[in-house]
Amino acid sequence: MTETYEAIKIAFIKARWHKEIVDRAHDGFEAAAAQIMPGALVETFDVPGAFEMPLLAKKLAQTGRFDAVVAAALVVDGGIYRHDFVAAAVVNGLMTAQMDTGIPVFSVSLTPHNFQPVDALTGFFREHFIKKGEEAANAVRQILDLNASIARQVASRVA
Repeated sequence: MTETYEAIKIAFIKARWHKEIVDRAHDGFEAAAAQIMPGALVETFDVPGAFEMPLLAKKLAQTGRFDAVVAAALVVDGGIYRHDFVAAAVVNGLMTAQMDTGIPVFSVSLTPHNFQPVDALTGFFREHFIKKGEEAANAVRQILDLNASIARQVASRVA
């Protein structure tokens, strides 16, 4: 486990489609991060939609300024095939950004079936995204702690 998170910088990308829901993932992430990674800095970036997240994730990771990148979106099935293509492109793009840069990239991109903007579903997903944001913060912490542990093991072997 990392003793301090004060030097940690995390980029959080938010898609603006369904922002009333997506922003809740950011809320949940920041609240959990403050508790489990005190001192970590979360910098937020907005993009028009989910499709734009992978390129920004890669660019942010390439800067060397961030220890992790988190991307949040709600890609809904509006009854057309585009939904599946967008969801696959986003997840594949985020994975590619991670693999190309060596910086961990996390997805809080959900793709519910049969979503309609009615109060019951919107309310459910607003609350669900808080939980998903908290889960993302825990995943970031686990990976950063694992990376720190690996770095210490490598350093001890070299010394």
